[in-house]
Amino acid sequence: MANLLLDDGTIESDLGEIARELAPFGIQLRHYNPGTSLLFPNLLSQDVLTESEKHYCVELHNSVFEFLQQENGAIWCDLLNVHPGSFNLHHLIATYGRYHTHPAPEPLYVLAGEMIYGFVRPDGSQVQLLVQAQDYLYIPADVEHWCSPTASLNFKAVRYFAIAEGWVPNYTGTQVSDSLNKPG
Repeated sequence: MANLLLDDGTIESDLGEIARELAPFGIQLRHYNPGTSLLFPNLLSQDVLTESEKHYCVELHNSVFEFLQQENGAIWCDLLNVHPGSFNLHHLIATYGRYHTHPAPEPLYVLAGEMIYGFVRPDGSQVQLLVQAQDYLYIPADVEHWCSPTASLNFKAVRYFAIAEGWVPNYTGTQVSDSLNKPG
């Protein structure tokens, strides 16, 4: 389940309270446990997946979560697989680890592992959200955020795409607040 780190150091783990804190952003956080991970636990625990294994995970996920594609207007989805040996790991961290926005919504469902997202509130304060397996996160277009894998470097998620350039970052130049310690 997700955890939210507020800029005063408070950690919130109640899903209802996290949703209330994220509401001003238009961000949605839900937790779904359909049991699909039981159908491919070996694939979720291994670092490297073949293209056919990734496709299998996405297809099985979509057989249960077709409604997520429909409600997001997704044209397609893929499997983001971050692990210590990821070919483009440093590029991924450098690309998405700075505050940015996207021209389209950024919805994803976490299959395994965890990722940290940072957000700038309307008042300029910042929060960090740790998402974990079975969390669904919807970040609307133009919401200022960054993301980074945790130290475990283990993260598998289904990403939904409404437009081809939807996940291209537009950097804002905002710096991470000193009151929040971004993972390095």
